[in-house]
Amino acid sequence: MPKRVLQGVVVSDKGEKTIVVKVERRFTHPVMKKTVRRSKNYHAHDETNVAKVGQTVSIEECRPFSKTKTWKLIEGGAAAPEATAAEA
Repeated sequence: MPKRVLQGVVVSDKGEKTIVVKVERRFTHPVMKKTVRRSKNYHAHDETNVAKVGQTVSIEECRPFSKTKTWKLIEGGAAAPEATAAEA
């Protein structure tokens, strides 16, 4: 069975080797027929502490690292637009 891969935005990097990623999903409401956005936070393992708040990252399902941490960082994406502008 393949491991699930999700993409989201880092909302916290305060923990040691841990990041919190907000993953947003969109679906059509069965009754109202409108597009609804729902989001959920996932705790992910970041071995090298490379992910920063605002980055778009990919996380993959893995063995449990702790009670709440069952995902790991597989790819750090591009930085947030405001972070890029601040560096320039």
